[in-house]
Amino acid sequence: MMLRVTCAIIRNEDDEVLAVQRDGNTDHPFKWEFPGGKIKAGESEEECIIREIREELTMDIVICSRMEAVEYDYGKKHILLIPFVCDTLDDLPVLTEHAAFKWISPARLRELDFSEADVIVAENYVKSIYTEVTPEIATTAFKIDSDNEDEEFRAMVSSTMGAGEVEWIAASAVENPVIFRKLFGYSFSADKKLAFHSSWALAKVVDNRPDLFIDYLAQIIESLEKLENESTLRSFLRILAFSDVSGLSSRHHGLLTDYCFSALRSVTSAIAVKAYSMEIIYKIVLIYPGLIHELAATINLLHGEGSAGIVARGNIILKRLAGISGS
Repeated sequence: MMLRVTCAIIRNEDDEVLAVQRDGNTDHPFKWEFPGGKIKAGESEEECIIREIREELTMDIVICSRMEAVEYDYGKKHILLIPFVCDTLDDLPVLTEHAAFKWISPARLRELDFSEADVIVAENYVKSIYTEVTPEIATTAFKIDSDNEDEEFRAMVSSTMGAGEVEWIAASAVENPVIFRKLFGYSFSADKKLAFHSSWALAKVVDNRPDLFIDYLAQIIESLEKLENESTLRSFLRILAFSDVSGLSSRHHGLLTDYCFSALRSVTSAIAVKAYSMEIIYKIVLIYPGLIHELAATINLLHGEGSAGIVARGNIILKRLAGISGS
């Protein structure tokens, strides 16, 4: 019988990947692997990986994508390994089943002595994020010179496979306003993959050119309550966290403040959403210092229910707030 097993490729904010080492009393002793486990009856693949990571590592994760499953026959057992690419703010896992852990750059994953199925997962992940931008993609993108619908460009963005291509699309958007406008429009698409890849590229643009978003910030804020695509929501909040929001109207400041406070207080908000919301409200506090105590109180409430990463991020914000208030 084939066992269905999930695993998580967990990334931190430095784009490093978490690997864990099995102890000596298990099958595959001292081999490295991506954390995860067997799917229980009545449990979805997504529910399984979130549960397993909490049980094994006491970490909160956000699922970003699902990779191609890997089938492997170990002789004693035949498994179907289902990998998920996930993000986290929790840098210090609490090991309950493993002997060791390490954060490692994707380029160095091949140095680890992985279990056989995990070797294939690691190779697939490395290939996906270091995908070269092909001449065909470059030629297609550079043909875009008007705001007329371009199905080839839409298809190219939708089929983007890894960070390498996304970085290239982001660089193209910086150089070409037409590409930037198309990506922004695609971010609202009902096609979730197209929306995710487009907003992901824009979230890369903001790192170096936040000024390009000045005319788009109001529309982004007004869309937050309506967005159903969590990937786009995370990207939009990241854009707002890295942008100068001081020039917006008081109405938009109010909408943004209300949304971010609600996200912080919600038990269902993803950890990335909460992290960006804290950064955004801190920017608002610099404009409206009267919000200092409300933000501090909200962050303090997270100490009893938030993940380690959120608590650590909250403590950083609290220190900044103390500097503002002089307390």
